[in-house]
Parts: sequence; structure tokens; C-alpha cells
Amino acid sequence: MLSDEKNRLLTEVGRGKPMGELLRRYWHPIAGVSEFDDKATKAMRLFGEDLVLYKDLSGHYGLLERHCPHRNADLSYGFVEEHGIRCAYHGWQFDRDGQCLHQPFEEAVDAQSRMRKATKTIAYPVQEKAGMLWAYMGPQPAPQLPDWDIFSYENGFAQAVFAEIPCNWFQCQENSIDPVHFEWTHNNWGMRLHNIDGPYVPTHLKLKFEEVEHGFIYKRIRQGETENNPLWSIGRMVLWPNCFYLGHQFEWRIPIDDNNTLSVLWVFCRVPKEQEPYVQKRIPSWYGPIKDPQTNRWITSHVTNQDFVSWVGQGTITDRTREKLGQSDTGIVMMRKRFFEEIEAMQQGKPLKGLIWDPEKNHKVELPSACEDELVHGLTRAEMNAHPLLGPFLRDFFVQAGQPENVRRAYEEAVGQPMQNSAYFKVHGSSQTSKNET
Repeated sequence: MLSDEKNRLLTEVGRGKPMGELLRRYWHPIAGVSEFDDKATKAMRLFGEDLVLYKDLSGHYGLLERHCPHRNADLSYGFVEEHGIRCAYHGWQFDRDGQCLHQPFEEAVDAQSRMRKATKTIAYPVQEKAGMLWAYMGPQPAPQLPDWDIFSYENGFAQAVFAEIPCNWFQCQENSIDPVHFEWTHNNWGMRLHNIDGPYVPTHLKLKFEEVEHGFIYKRIRQGETENNPLWSIGRMVLWPNCFYLGHQFEWRIPIDDNNTLSVLWVFCRVPKEQEPYVQKRIPSWYGPIKDPQTNRWITSHVTNQDFVSWVGQGTITDRTREKLGQSDTGIVMMRKRFFEEIEAMQQGKPLKGLIWDPEKNHKVELPSACEDELVHGLTRAEMNAHPLLGPFLRDFFVQAGQPENVRRAYEEAVGQPMQNSAYFKVHGSSQTSKNET
């Protein structure tokens, strides 16, 4: 059970708040590159700040304070130039470093451009990687944007999926180190949601949590499994500070503000060997709905949507003073303790967990994966269909609701077969080994 003071320390992410200042020292994926195929600007809110993300005519990205420092006009309604973005109100132009490049009238009456040279707005670095745009909002110098090895895997179809969740980011991230919820939220409840009235799936018998360089690893065994199961021998990665890595996908929880979270899902699906060589020309990105517009109820048909319901159901910011933690919550206690320690380390100017500073060490950085061999070397169609972790992806994108039809068609073309709606639970709902832990 946490005190009110410690709960606030974990959940408050605004500028100047310890947790917000800690998270700002890491790179975060904030948008999909494909979002800028048909637009140049996007209004965003991150860590309690109103921002504009843009792509200028030279192809460079920028992230600036949304309100122009002249008269507070909304720069997301501005227009891009060869370099930077121009305010539509009075034409002030800014580059991606926030420096004002042009003040049309002011420069007409001041040949020395003294006001323009002294005008600068808040700006944050943006980099492109794996079909996503990443922002760094902390102090300089910035660490390396991690080059995780899966970003370089070949013969696969990747996609990035976003959703805005109306609750605090930390209760979303705590879900990452809670393996027992898979048994109930996704297996047992998932089957009931799909009208499968079978017996409960085998229960968890043993859990283990380990801290490693880039986060935590949890391991689990259920009834009928041995320690040869890769989910015990290798486990799953809770990627520091706000991500969950399952070997074939990442799930980030980016604070929008104290009360809202940007969920970012990046999934890599290896195509069958019969489809090789396959080169994906473009990584699509899309936003998934979280509520049914007809009923106004939360969508529960897909795995991450079931997580969303669990997170939001705890309240906008959950009251941790009421908790009764058990043995299954060992990982949660470990993670909270590490956050408190890292906040203290930051305040003392000490090195922080998981940051990569050396460019030489930031090349295809490996993370623990229960399906690395299969993703690197590939499987035949028959082998993939039989694989407990990767097989379900051949039959349906069961992870998050709302996949656009054009993305679905592109994936079907990549893997060489049509998908079946809701096939995952119909075929695998009662199988303990088939549950893909998303």
C-alpha cells in the first residue's frame, strides 16, 4: 500500500515534477511516419504540454510549443515551409530548433532583425525509426535513440497502433509486470466474451522477477508446463521505463498528462518462408477506437482493448492507498521501488537506468525474446500455424480493435493468406500454450 505522497510521486508527469523530469530523459515514440503522408502538422499533448508536430517541405520533422510566442495563435494550423513552420496569423516562421527565421512586418521596419534574432520558442528533437517518430523532451545532451534488434529483422510486416486512454500512465505500465492477469483478463474473460463456455485455463503456479540492464524480466509457469517453456526459461521483458516487450511487439505507455495516456503498439509479424523474400516498403500506422459508438461501452473484443478496460476501471488515477497487494504483485513492488530510486539518482546527478550513450553500443541491441529464433530465421506456413506464440497472427490481428481495411489487405498479401475475424479465441481460447501474452 502506497501513501498519497508516494502515489503522487509516481503519477505526476508535468514539467518540474520528479516523475515527469525522469521520463523526459528517455526517447518516446509519439506518432507514425505514415500519419504525415497526407498532412504536414499534428496537434499533440505530451507530458502536460501542448505541442505541434510537423514535417516541413525538406522532409525534416519538428516538435514545437503549439502556441506562437507572438500572440499565442495555434501553430498546428500553420503551414510548413522548406525549413520549419510558419504561423498563419502573422507569418512568423520557426525552424525545428525553435529559432524564429522570419517576422515579415517586424523585419520590414527593423533592418537588423533584432526582435527576430531574440525570438525563440520551446522545441524538442525528433527522430524517425521503425516507421515511428520519436521525441526527446529532456535536458541536453540527449542519449541515443535505442536501436533494438527487432527493428532490423527482415521478411516481416510491421505496423504501429495508437490509442488515447483516459487514465494515468503508471497503472498502464504496472500491467506490464503482472503476468497473472493474462490467465484471467485475456484467457478466461476473453473466452466468455466470445461465448466460449469452456473450463478455466490452467492456473499460474510459479512466478519469478529479475532486474536487468534495460528493465525487468518476469517468468511464469502454469499447470502442465515445465521449466523448458520459453516463458520460464527466457521470459518477458518489462522495458524501462514505460514499455513492455514481448519478443514480437512493443507496447509503450506515453504520458499525455496526469490523466491521459498515449498507448503505442508496434507489432512485427514474420511472413512464412513460402513468402520470402519479402520487403516491406512502408510501415503503416493507425489509431484504434476504444469505445463502441453505438453502446458507448468499452471495446473488449481484442487483447489490448481488454487491458484498456482494466486500466481505466481503476480510476483516472488509481487510489493505491486502498491496495491489498499479494505474492503475484512482487514485480509491481520491485518496479515501484526502482522508480523511487531512479528519481533520487536523477536528483543527485547520477547515471540513470537503461540509457544508451555510446553510439558504438547502439547497434541492433538485443533484448530477451521467447521467439527470437523463429523471427530471425523464419518458419514454413505449417510450422508458423502450429507455433503457439506466432501462429495466431496468421489467422487474425487479434491484438487491438480497428485495424483499417487497407492495412489488413496489405498484411494478407504479405503473408499470402486471408485472415479470419476473431479466429484467435475461436481456435485457441481454451489453450494454455496458445495464449499470446499481449
